[in-house]
Amino acid sequence: MDVRVTTDPAAFWQAVSPFLQRDPVLNTIIMSNVYERANGTARAEDEASYFVSVHDPEIVGVAMRTPGRGVYLGALREDLAEPIAEKYADLLPELPGVAGDRPAAHTFADRWVERRGGKTTETTATRLHKLIDLTPLEADCGAARPMNADEIDLVGRWGNDGFAEEFATGYREWAEKQLAQETMWIWEVSGQPVSMVGFHLPIFGVCRVGPVYTPPEHRRHGYAGALTSHVSAKILAEGNQACLYTDLANPTSNKIYHQAGYRPVADFVDVTFSA
Repeated sequence: MDVRVTTDPAAFWQAVSPFLQRDPVLNTIIMSNVYERANGTARAEDEASYFVSVHDPEIVGVAMRTPGRGVYLGALREDLAEPIAEKYADLLPELPGVAGDRPAAHTFADRWVERRGGKTTETTATRLHKLIDLTPLEADCGAARPMNADEIDLVGRWGNDGFAEEFATGYREWAEKQLAQETMWIWEVSGQPVSMVGFHLPIFGVCRVGPVYTPPEHRRHGYAGALTSHVSAKILAEGNQACLYTDLANPTSNKIYHQAGYRPVADFVDVTFSA
């Protein structure tokens, strides 16, 4: 078994994309992150990303570590987690954590603390869903429309409010990108934005829906569900598949997406490292 590492996203993409495209829904996170860095559409970063592939002799697993984040394993086989942990332990003095399939994530975490010390804590559990049969959802009132140019600050602020852990910096730049790519939709009631739903541009025919955010004062009116189903219908109409992630600690959102036609594909966990 050969474990290889590179900091070149374009070279990594060329090497692993045939492996990833076997299941572009299951591999959506790593595909979008690598692809955006490979084609230069990702935000400029001060540090290098470290991409790992496991060969036996063909590619059988991949992982990535992008700046400021933990290692992402995705649906990695458990038996590949320890050699990947060894590779990252040789490369990096510290990590905030690891995310992926639960057995693989915990195997990686156990080996990491053996090498680097510290403790591990499982924090977040998420579920990947794929849209199987869309059922449009309705809201109390309002309608969907694309994000407007004068809503960059609003969208950036909502992103900051709802996804502080996911978007550490650059909210305005992130919102500008959504506007330029036409990947952010707003639910509007009487001229007032009340909810937003974004999506990622298709990679191998798959669009990942998110982020989904409604300010607290506008919740419980069905806005996010209606807007998510609207965005999902748009994705389908353009000939692509739709998928999304939910927090397993939020049964309400899981129920809503199930009603819209999304069905579970796989569960993942985040494991954090501490001293």
